Amino acid sequence: MNDKKDKKGGISILGLLVLGIVIVLIFSYFKINVKTVLQSPDGKNNVNYVTEAGKNIWDNYLREPTTYLWNNFVNIFWNSFLDTMTGKGTIFQKLAPTVPFGNTNNSSSSTIP
Repeated sequence: MNDKKDKKGGISILGLLVLGIVIVLIFSYFKINVKTVLQSPDGKNNVNYVTEAGKNIWDNYLREPTTYLWNNFVNIFWNSFLDTMTGKGTIFQKLAPTVPFGNTNNSSSSTIP
């Protein structure tokens, strides 16, 4: 039986669309004209500030890792996926330390079935 407490996740694209529609309806209820607000000097300054902040975050923090992942997608993700699906195992499985179980030369060791 599915328990709603176990469900984890974020908001979906459909959820974002519904949220956007609800926000527009709220603005309409309070008689706020979004076009007028965005065309006002204060609105333009706010949009420019958010735009510049977004560009700054992209240029200084996100561009390099995103470009690396985009350019190396096949090597990083796809090949690992294919190795897992064909039974070769992932690089993590190959590099993981192993613990030997079973009979050893030491008589005090026990075996795990």
